[in-house]
Amino acid sequence: MKKMEKREKSINRSESAHDSAHTHVSGRSEFIGDRPMMAGELLVDVFYSPSAHARIRRLDIERARALPGVAGVFTAKDLHHNLWGPIIADQPLLVEEVCKYVGEPIAVIAATSVAALKSAKRAILLELEELPAHFSIEEAIAKKTFLGKPARVATGDVKKVFANKKLNRLKGSFYSGGQEHFYFEPQSTVVYPCDQLGAGLEVHSSSQHPTEIQHVVAHAVGLSQQQVVCIVKRMGGGFGGKESQASHFAALAALVAVKLNRPARIVLERDDDMRMTGKRHPFLTNYEVAFDDEGKILALKAELFADGGAYIDLSPAILQRALFHIDNAYYIPHAELNGKICFTNLASNTAFRGFGGPQGMAVIEDIIEEIALVLDKEPLEIRKINCYQIKKCNKTPYGQVVANNMLPELFAKIEKSSDYLKRKKEIAKFNLKSKTHVRGLAITPVKFGISFTATLLNQGSALVNLYTDGTLQVSTGATEMGQGVYAKIKKVVADTFSLQMECVRVMPTSTEKNPNTSATAASSGADLNCSAALMAAVAIRRRLASMALHHFTAGKSPLRYGETPDQELELKLSKLDSEVEFKQGVVYWNKKKGAKRQSITFKELVSMAYVNRMNLSAQAYYRTPHIYYDLEKGQGHPFLYYTQGVAASEVEIDRFTGHVRTLRSDIIMDLGRPINRELDIGQISGAFIQGLGWVTTEELYYSAKGVLLSNSPTTYKIPNIQDVPALFTIELIENSGNTLNVYGSKAVGEPPFPLCLSVFAAIRNAITRGSNTRKLALSIPARAEDILKSLN
Repeated sequence: MKKMEKREKSINRSESAHDSAHTHVSGRSEFIGDRPMMAGELLVDVFYSPSAHARIRRLDIERARALPGVAGVFTAKDLHHNLWGPIIADQPLLVEEVCKYVGEPIAVIAATSVAALKSAKRAILLELEELPAHFSIEEAIAKKTFLGKPARVATGDVKKVFANKKLNRLKGSFYSGGQEHFYFEPQSTVVYPCDQLGAGLEVHSSSQHPTEIQHVVAHAVGLSQQQVVCIVKRMGGGFGGKESQASHFAALAALVAVKLNRPARIVLERDDDMRMTGKRHPFLTNYEVAFDDEGKILALKAELFADGGAYIDLSPAILQRALFHIDNAYYIPHAELNGKICFTNLASNTAFRGFGGPQGMAVIEDIIEEIALVLDKEPLEIRKINCYQIKKCNKTPYGQVVANNMLPELFAKIEKSSDYLKRKKEIAKFNLKSKTHVRGLAITPVKFGISFTATLLNQGSALVNLYTDGTLQVSTGATEMGQGVYAKIKKVVADTFSLQMECVRVMPTSTEKNPNTSATAASSGADLNCSAALMAAVAIRRRLASMALHHFTAGKSPLRYGETPDQELELKLSKLDSEVEFKQGVVYWNKKKGAKRQSITFKELVSMAYVNRMNLSAQAYYRTPHIYYDLEKGQGHPFLYYTQGVAASEVEIDRFTGHVRTLRSDIIMDLGRPINRELDIGQISGAFIQGLGWVTTEELYYSAKGVLLSNSPTTYKIPNIQDVPALFTIELIENSGNTLNVYGSKAVGEPPFPLCLSVFAAIRNAITRGSNTRKLALSIPARAEDILKSLN
């Protein structure tokens, strides 16, 4: 109890709490659906394809248009431009001729009530000519239906290594399934027409990418980008599902707003949202690996096939990240890695926490387990033998050196702190005695590259405004989806001036204040936007510091104010930093050692700066340094740094049902020097539990005609409280060696997700130890029926 009290006192709640924690709990947080209805506002819904592949022979909307309460029904011919896409504009907003998946939008309905919307949907007459369709990666491979260009990463001489007959060889394939985002707030947008020197739109969207909303909406309805402002206050979750696909629904609502000159609101029903939107990409990987008798991997040949669905969306970037992460934490001197995107008649799969990284990592972790079975060795030893090292064996297949490598230390720490070897022996005894249950234990690592793989997206901007009462507003391109990025930005700015966090307000994200921003994705939201906010805040602090020197030295200071901060994050403020100190709302002048310090309150200094006509606003721009990648050569330095971690998980399986229970999970992560430790621990736990669902219970079921059957909370099983490990610990190690990022921190949004593979590996371990099998083909998710078959 005393330890707990001591810990409570050590945490500054104003710094550790999520910025919207109180309003979330009290129900006062406003989401799109909570915005008050305006006079004349219309509700919008989508009439979509009931077929996975069909040609439209007849579409009659006249009867629907004539219904009471229906303000309009619109089709593709009403759009100024119909094609959109985050990489390639290949997807129609509204189908004109051929439907390619169940749930693809055909018409947009605007009405004054939900009842009128539903009546209109039933009144639309649609006649289709059914066309052949396929829904699996295997069918796409057989029919050679692919999207985009193949991707490749290669190093060394794989052919030469495989020619060595003394080495062990292993061939196999691994499948990982899709996953529904299941954000709390469905796809939602409200669009307000406005007349400010010409037609314009104000778009409020639940989106991770306001700039893309702005661009897609403007293109769709025939406006210029300066006529569209997108504002994102917050989202009720995103997980990647609102990085690109929110744009589709925003454009449909905008069409109504423009055509009828009335506010238009679309909030999808949960079942429709799940049926109409893409998921995590399923992957099928065929591989061949060569290794020595110690288990050291010498060469890997792998061909990755990603299920892209019907259109490109973000699939090329996701496939590329899967190739970048198939090595995970292991040095592979010779590698030949190829990838293709498969076309299937399903909704276009899209970004999801990890962005292809988990699908790549799952392959190598499964290979490690197979090698351990073949050689009859402990899997942890195989992992440690292959782990990236500090001064050698530290270059990835794409040519980047793994700098600031904490992996060997993390392995040593988790092995000790989790009592791995002792528990292994106890589990072996338990499995010999128990006739009803079998247990398994495994440790898996993560090495997750931080930066957008598309170099151009690694940029961000911030606007900081300081007011005469000593308070500040901050605007950036970051969007808040529950991860706490606003709280981190607030802390960075508050710390710059040594103020309480209550003095800083982070404003809703708007394309009006921060143009041309990147999506809040790739775990880079805090990195990019905190960096830009810091630079803007430091620019103002420099001006104030020079003002203070003028004040303290009766205007004799030779320093000039208004200097622009350096691009580098290690901002050296030279004399200003050494002589002027900002501390808890007071500004001090340290004239010389031992002399009495002079001071002025922060608020007084700000007022003085205003009277002296000093600029109290600053805009800053940050671009991630040191990154590049040659797509043709498959070599480069695509990541600024790596976030690393390890997890040890123990599971228990019911021999008669195949039901899995996670008994214990221990996580240790390297997050550098966290900006907000408590929020980061929350991100780790949330990512791990979400990953736990991916590897155990979350499965997408489709009918033979491509209809998603698991399209509601009653048919799709996300983890509940009983699925959380009974004993769950999270530890952050000290790492002051990361100097590349703001505050020396490391990103945390996606990297913990793949640690769920420790649960999958533990399930494998339990099955192989419980059934004495020497080879196991198990897919993700590890379904109870598959586990039961493997045990028997």
